[in-house]
Amino acid sequence: MRNASPARAAVAVVFCAAIAVSNQIAPPEALMEMTASRFIDSLTPAQRAGTVFDMNSPERKKWHYFPESGFKKEYGHDRRGIMFKEMDPKQRHLAYALMSSGLSQVGFIKAATVMSVEEIVRVIEADTTGHRDAERYHFTIFGKPAPGGEWAWRVEGHHVALNFTLRNSKVISTSPTFYGANPHEVPIGEHKGMRVLDREEDLARTLVNSLTPAQRKEAIFDQVAPEDIVTLATLRARIDGSPRGIAASHLTVKQREMLAELIAEYANNLAPALAEHRLKQARQTPAEKLFFGWAGKTGRPVLRPIVIGKPTVGNRDEQGLYYRVQSPEFLIEYDNTQAYSNHSHSVWRDWKGDFGLDVLAMHHRMFDHRTTLAKR
Repeated sequence: MRNASPARAAVAVVFCAAIAVSNQIAPPEALMEMTASRFIDSLTPAQRAGTVFDMNSPERKKWHYFPESGFKKEYGHDRRGIMFKEMDPKQRHLAYALMSSGLSQVGFIKAATVMSVEEIVRVIEADTTGHRDAERYHFTIFGKPAPGGEWAWRVEGHHVALNFTLRNSKVISTSPTFYGANPHEVPIGEHKGMRVLDREEDLARTLVNSLTPAQRKEAIFDQVAPEDIVTLATLRARIDGSPRGIAASHLTVKQREMLAELIAEYANNLAPALAEHRLKQARQTPAEKLFFGWAGKTGRPVLRPIVIGKPTVGNRDEQGLYYRVQSPEFLIEYDNTQAYSNHSHSVWRDWKGDFGLDVLAMHHRMFDHRTTLAKR
C-alpha cells in the first residue's frame, strides 16, 4: 500500500492540474470568434447578405439608441442585421451566446432586461403599429471572425447599443456602449417598481448628495438637466469647453470611493477582462483630471400616474437629472428627463476609441497592406 502512494499522489497532481486548466476562463476574443463564426454558419444565404458586411462598410459607423423610426429618420433606412423575430430557435440561442461573449453576467442580464422592457412600453402606449417591439434587436457582423484579422460585431435596437472591434484576436474597442430604460421605473403591472438602471442613478445621486455646499458649487454646473445625453449618437464623442464639475482631487477619500463604484457599475457591464481595461483607465487617471458633474435636481424623481395609450417620450420637466464622469480617455453620461423623468439613457464613450477608428487608422498608416500583398 505504501508503494502505491507515489502513484496516487501523481494521479492527484494530474487531476488537480486538469481541474485548474478546466477552470481557466477563455479570453473574450476567443469566445467572440467562436460564437460569431457559429452564428454566421447558422444563417441562410439571404440572412447572411443582410447581416454580414465588409469591415469598411459605412454601416459600421451608423448607430443609434432610438427605435427603428428614429434610426431611419437619421440614416434613411432601417437598421441592418438580422433581428430576433427573423431567427429560428437555433439562431436565437447562438445570438444570445454572441451577446454573452462580450458581456459580464450583470451586463447580459441588464441588456436582456432592457429589451424586455420594450414589451412593457408597448402595453403602456397600447402600440399596435410595431413601433414598440421586443424582438426588433439587430445583430450585425463586419469582416470575418478569424484569428489575426480585423472584424467587428454589434447588437443594437431601442435603448441597447453594444459595439466590439477586434484586430489580431484582441479587442481594441468596446464602445459606444449604451443602455436605456423606458420606463425607468415600471409604474404598473406585475413588474411594478422594477428599475433596470437603478444603480446608475442611485450611486450618482448618493455621491452628489454627499457633497458639502462648497463642493456642490463645483459639481452642479446647471440647475436644469439637458434634454438628453450631450454626445447623442454621434460618431465621435465631443463636448465643447473644459470639463465641468468637481475634480476627484477635491473629493474626500470616501467620495472618491463612491465615484470609483459608479465608474465600476458601467465598466462591469463588460466581460471581466474587458472591464478591467476600463477600470485601469479610471485608476490611472490623475485625480485632478477626473471630473464628476451634475445638472438638474438631486432628489429622486416622483413617479407620476400614467395614462394608457399616451406616448412615453417628451414631457420633460424640472425634475430631470443628468450627470457625467469625464476623463482624458473616457466619458460616462446619464440622463433621465423624458416622460417626467421616467425615461433614462446611459452611455460609455471613449474619446479616441469608439469603433476602434483611431487604432485601426494608426495600424493602416504603419502597415500598407496593399504594398504587403503586392510583394507576396
